[in-house]
Amino acid sequence: MGKVLENVLKANAEYARGFGDKGQLAMPPARKFAILTCMDARLDPAKFAGLAEGDAHVIRNAGGRASDDAIRSLVISHKLLGTKEWFVIHHTNCGMEYFTDEVMRNLLRESLDTAALEEGVWKNTGRGPGSAAGEYIGWLTIKDLQQSVRDDVERIQSHPLVPAGISIYGYIYDVTSGRLVEVAGAKRA
Repeated sequence: MGKVLENVLKANAEYARGFGDKGQLAMPPARKFAILTCMDARLDPAKFAGLAEGDAHVIRNAGGRASDDAIRSLVISHKLLGTKEWFVIHHTNCGMEYFTDEVMRNLLRESLDTAALEEGVWKNTGRGPGSAAGEYIGWLTIKDLQQSVRDDVERIQSHPLVPAGISIYGYIYDVTSGRLVEVAGAKRA
């Protein structure tokens, strides 16, 4: 067994020992809201939004972007589980700001191994084989952080499956201070 797996299973056993009555939580989120945010390990939505288990839906992907799958999850969150407010939260110093779709496609075409950022340039550290399959993926990179929040809020609110009554808020989480900063023009209340 790998060390990471061993540590995760040990932590889970400890968590399960103190699980108590959490198995009785209702499926719909108690606070009736959802957060779409980045998968970055520095973000802990439960802490920065004051959440406990059962409070809210948290949808995470690279960049916290309003991808088709993220919108699918938000629509389910509302339609079947009753959320009424949604937050789009990107963050400072996001890895999605450090490359373009073309850079990602080129890296993948050459090798599927992990790449490294060297002197501001992404370089493959391994050998091929690579794959051209990355050509068919929109990587949703970020050129302008505030604009990406506005774009995602707009994409969500204009989606034909999102009802007008959903409040949507756009924020940037500052990784150096832990604060949520509202993005001007990224709100529908």
